[in-house]
Order: sequence, then C-alpha cells, then structure tokens
Amino acid sequence: MTDSLASPAPLADPHLVFDPVAGDDPKDVVILGSTGSIGTQAIDLVLRNPDRFKVTALSANGGRVDLLAEQARRLRVRTVAVAREDAAPALREALAGQYGTEPLPEVLVGPDAAAQLAASDCHTVLNGITGSIGLAPTLAALEAGRTLALANKESLIVGGPLVKALAKPGQIIPVDSEHAALFQALASGNRADVRKLVVTASGGPFRGRTKAELADVTVADALAHPTWAMGPVITVNSATLVNKGLEVIEAHLLYDIPFDRIEVVVHPQSYVHSMVEFTDGSTIAQATPPDMGGPIAIGLGWPERVPDAAPAFDWSKASTWEFFPLDNDAFPSVNLARHVGRLAGTAPAVFNAANEECVEAFLGGALPFNGIMETVIRVVEEHGTPVTGTSLTVSDVLEAETWARARARELTNRTATAEARA
Repeated sequence: MTDSLASPAPLADPHLVFDPVAGDDPKDVVILGSTGSIGTQAIDLVLRNPDRFKVTALSANGGRVDLLAEQARRLRVRTVAVAREDAAPALREALAGQYGTEPLPEVLVGPDAAAQLAASDCHTVLNGITGSIGLAPTLAALEAGRTLALANKESLIVGGPLVKALAKPGQIIPVDSEHAALFQALASGNRADVRKLVVTASGGPFRGRTKAELADVTVADALAHPTWAMGPVITVNSATLVNKGLEVIEAHLLYDIPFDRIEVVVHPQSYVHSMVEFTDGSTIAQATPPDMGGPIAIGLGWPERVPDAAPAFDWSKASTWEFFPLDNDAFPSVNLARHVGRLAGTAPAVFNAANEECVEAFLGGALPFNGIMETVIRVVEEHGTPVTGTSLTVSDVLEAETWARARARELTNRTATAEARA
C-alpha cells in the first residue's frame, strides 16, 4: 500500500544543509513560544553559547509576561510578540520595568504576531509553540526561506501537504527528541538502505495497566510523568500515547517512510530516543539521558554540534535498558493515528483538534481518562471523507479543526451531563 502523503524526498534529511545565511557570525535566531519548556531551554542554550547564537525576537502567548520581558532584556532582542491582546499592557509595563531608561524593543500584538516574527530577518526560527496554532508561523518561516527548527509537531500533523509544498530540502530540522534521534541515526546510512524506523515511548505513568484499570485515573495521576517534565497538554498526551501517535505521523511526513515500516516500542528509561534499522540488520540508536538540551542544540546548530548541550552517560556505572511491545488495546491512539495518517488530508487535523478539546475537558474534570480516546475516535469516525490531495488549503484545515472542536465539545458536554445525573 502506498501512503498518500509520501513524496520523492524527505522533509528532514541530515545529509542536506539548508543555509540561508552563510558566515562565521552567530546565527540570528527567532524563538516562538519562548516562555514554554522548549523556549526556556533554548534560551539557556543560547546564553551559554553567545558565540554561536544571537536571539533577535521572541514570541509567547501572554500568560507569563514578566518572564517574557526578562528574557527580552537578557537577550537584547529587537522585537517581542504576544498573541493575547489583553496581555499587551502588562507586557509593556514589564518591559519598562526591565529596561528602565533604555530603549524598549518593538512590541507586536495579536494572533498573527508569531507568524510575522517567523518571516522576519533571521537565519533560524525555532517553533516551540504548543498546538495547531503553530501552523501559520511554520508556513511563514518556510515561505520566507528560514531554517525551521521544528518543535511544534502539530503544525506538521495538521498541515502536512501544505508544509511539504513549501519546504526546501534540508530546511526543516526536527526538535522533538524522537525525531532528532531519527535524524541523527539516519545520517549514518543512505535512505535506500533504511528498513524501518523504531520510535521509542516511555509508556507514560500508566505503562502495564489494562484499559479497565485506566478508567478511574485522575488528572494528578496523568500529570505524573515518570521521566519528562512537560506542560500539562503534552503530559496528558504522553499518558494516552496520543503524543506517540502524532510522532508516528510526523516521522512519516519528515522521512517519507510508509506507516507499516514505523514501529513503536516502549522503553521506560527514555535513554534511547529512537532507532533506525537498516537492511543489513544493523540498528543505529541515539541515546542520552532524558534531556531536551541535545535535540534543541541539533535544531539550532546543525550540521555542527554544540559542546555540552546535554548530559552524557557515565558508562562506568551499570544500568538496565528495557524494551516492551506497545499494548494497543489499552492505548488505541497509535493505531488511530496511523489510520488518520493514511487517510491524510484534513483527517489528521480532525484527530489533533478533537484530542486537544478532550484533553482540556479531562483537565477540567468534564471527561474521564478513557473518555479522551473514546471521544476522539467518535469524532474521527463522524468526520467522514477528508479533503485530500493538492486541493487542500489552510481554510480546509481550519474548517475541519473548527468542526472537530465543536463536535468534541458537544460530546464531552454530554458526557459530563450524563455523569452528573448518574
């Protein structure tokens, strides 16, 4: 079977370097989502390597304006953007407090501000925004000819054909730990010699539990990830393994490997971030202790490596690394992701949007844990035939998302009402 999203060349190819601004000066970098987990770690990397990187602009949603203002001052950026218009006055006040009598950076406000920054004059755009709202900045960066360090997997999931139509060879460098691992492992061989990609999953906090045993888990249970410290949405996605399903679609889009050659295995220690199996039987694994410093450094620095970007193993100490098969009955999200990935078009956008709404409902106490995937499956089934092929537009994606969110909210509200009556 030929996967409908396949194309002649992979989006992310470690053998190709897209360099819009060659030279020995520090790379000019724009960081989108600077107050989130990826953004704050990227800023730490930049501050430790001023000879390699210079941040010219920052964007954030607007929930942490004091941190955003502090980041702007420390990095001496030209521009700061905030998505929430109601956060603009507090941001300007915070900037005034940080800068004192010094000139303030330019401030952009509104939902399009991040996309404006993504198209601004720089070498690399790090898209660390969470959610499908990262699609517009991704497209803007690619269209403007910037190297895109992509941590916002959702923009690739929901807009795959749109991204593929714009991206030039080597223009996208993946920042997800799994895809950065595949990116590095693929550098050791030729694409024609790849047998399969092996994406590792920690298994989340509920590894080993049956579907029935997951019925009564709480929000606190779901947010207690055993190896990674992340935001609440990504942490719940890791608990349901939706995150892993999204990563399977992302791997297919980035590397043009068919879905039946992308395997998920559970690796509780999170030391091996992913593997590539070649046709001669060799498997190349990329491994570091759980830390996002390495993937971020690959995204910003490739093809060069940044010294001491992440901790290394102490090989003089004994350790045990385990691998287990995925329980698809307890965690149906990965197979559902394969299904919507093969459907392509607007189907992945419906899957992602419905999941985002269901996670919000779960975090708000309106939906049980197992209800997340049960509701997402129903929304995907009701969606019917997706818009596919070269006719797909941004409007199609947004329309599909809007429908999926509304339908998911309707179903979660019904669930909450039924439980209240029970």
